[in-house]
Amino acid sequence: MTATLGWLRRQLAGIVALVLVLGLFMVARLPSVSAAEQDTMASKYAFQPMSIALPPAPKQQSIRPVNKTYEHIRAWISSVGAGIAMADLSGTGKPKDLCLVDPRSDQVVVTPVPTSGQRYAPFALDVAPLPTNPNVAPMGCVAGDFNEDGRTDLMVYYWGRTPVVFLAKADATRFDATAYAPVELLPGDNRAKDGTYNGPKWNTNAATVGDFDGDGHQDIFIGNYFPDSAVLDPNAEGGVQMNQSMSHAPNSGGKHIFRFTGASAGAKPTATFAHEPKAIPEALQMGWSLAASATDVDGDGLPELYIGNDFGHDRMLYNKSTPGHVEFAEVNGVRGIADPKSKVIGNDSFKGMGVDFADLNHDGLYDMYVSNITTSWGIEESNFQFMNTAKDTADLRAKLRQGEAPWTDRSAEAGTAWSGWGWDVKIADYNNSGDSVITQATGFVKGQVNRWPQLQELATSHDGLLSNPFWWPNLRAGDDIGGDQTLHFFAKSPEGRYVDLAPKLGLAVPVPTRGIAVGDPDGSGLLDFAVARQWEAPVYYHNVSQKPGKFLELELTTDAAKSAGPLPAPGTPAIGAEVTVTTADGKKYIDRVDGGSGHSGRRSHQVHFGLGETVSGPLNVHLQWRDRTGQLRQQDLKLEPGCHMIQLGTQAIQEGM
Repeated sequence: MTATLGWLRRQLAGIVALVLVLGLFMVARLPSVSAAEQDTMASKYAFQPMSIALPPAPKQQSIRPVNKTYEHIRAWISSVGAGIAMADLSGTGKPKDLCLVDPRSDQVVVTPVPTSGQRYAPFALDVAPLPTNPNVAPMGCVAGDFNEDGRTDLMVYYWGRTPVVFLAKADATRFDATAYAPVELLPGDNRAKDGTYNGPKWNTNAATVGDFDGDGHQDIFIGNYFPDSAVLDPNAEGGVQMNQSMSHAPNSGGKHIFRFTGASAGAKPTATFAHEPKAIPEALQMGWSLAASATDVDGDGLPELYIGNDFGHDRMLYNKSTPGHVEFAEVNGVRGIADPKSKVIGNDSFKGMGVDFADLNHDGLYDMYVSNITTSWGIEESNFQFMNTAKDTADLRAKLRQGEAPWTDRSAEAGTAWSGWGWDVKIADYNNSGDSVITQATGFVKGQVNRWPQLQELATSHDGLLSNPFWWPNLRAGDDIGGDQTLHFFAKSPEGRYVDLAPKLGLAVPVPTRGIAVGDPDGSGLLDFAVARQWEAPVYYHNVSQKPGKFLELELTTDAAKSAGPLPAPGTPAIGAEVTVTTADGKKYIDRVDGGSGHSGRRSHQVHFGLGETVSGPLNVHLQWRDRTGQLRQQDLKLEPGCHMIQLGTQAIQEGM
């Protein structure tokens, strides 16, 4: 026996290598989906591309001014900033509005979705009377009712300053820029003598909203990318840096939790938040953040937080908060004998550029998809399709409390591992088949000169060189890295393997894309989506799919009073409310009112389920939410397929009942 164990120890390296080789062989020989079957799958979807109306722009640019130290990598520094969100901003009762961040003009634009007509003139939000300066650029916007008056507000985050919350004014008579009052998320003395902004130089690329402490009010997460520095100041030289490593860089901007503390409505609305510097463990506050999601994965009414970090470990944070006190703890995956280290939650060295949660296999548990860089003959990492391996919700909760994140990557087997330079991702059912599509933005910098070889050389450089921009290879206007990569549309085949149908659906336009916003503005039961593209015009894809399945679509709002005024108030979206649908055949569907998952794209506050063609109602619908006092509420309803508006207070009340 001793001799046998000794032999096994000596052969362990070879055994592990053999297991890995066999595993890769099995992945390589996975059956592909035939062209004919792809045609059949694609025939079930159809999208009409539409232009998005924009206001006049004071400037047009195709690359950003940057700190002099960054001049030779100016295109790299200019590679982010396009963002888009879909929401009900104008009070129609449906998400008929878009908030678009356009890097070509550095405007934050509010505009009608193209299918809703020109109900108002598109306009750009104005940060005045708050201070700003020419070295500030918007990066994204998140919709929510931040002062709880029933009107939808917008939070905009930037490079070069702290975020601004644009609160809808109750006395506004026209829906234009004057309908919003900008307030600082982080108040302070940030105005220079000349009136320009001179506060903290945050460089934010991740944000999301959720009731982190369970007190019945929405809180805010902000994740910064570059360290606080003058990244976009062309008159400055120095004081900036790049990542210290391609796989474990800690020298980033910080992570910030803002806990709701009070608000007021009216002509001069307010919203105040307490900065909670100890909510996230200090060791986890570093990381070049590009994505975030706040989703209650274990059903206790407190959202967990996933932070996608470039150049190193993503973070999965378990929520241990109590009212008035926000506290997160790290949870990590368990590495199996055949699992590469970077495919384990909390241990990856990949790029963490987009994230979304959904139940992909209808077991009643959330799975998740994470975008990374996956370019053949470039930097070929892997996307993550993390499938939940817990037995049930109770088992999941027990594992999380023990510090274990029971998700395992199945992207290679599923066919979703490789796509390109990944960014935002949204999981949604576009033809109501009952199976969701994984829509992913890809592409980096578009130009004429291929710079992949230089980037590969940089990726293998000594970590000691990376933080100094001097050692980075040139990446200027006209250079190209993944510039012809396209949107991906991963649909599930009958055999369970995913196929990118974007080329067959006319979605594979060779333009770098960044943010994806999803919603059903016209209440047709078919989800549209809008795409923000870096240095190109955004595009709206109207869903015209034929013969879709049945659906259930919920508009969930709280029972907070709507502030009276000349313009309609749609109600406060019940961000974080969880919905479970069980069909007659025992199939489960789960989803939530999302507070802003992803990179720079945000879905609407609707909860939408595709149910297939054979489902019959009424449906068993279980709702869970926190009321305004923070008490966790649950209620079971019987609902027919279709659209429903439900107000959540001490109980769930259907509109019209």
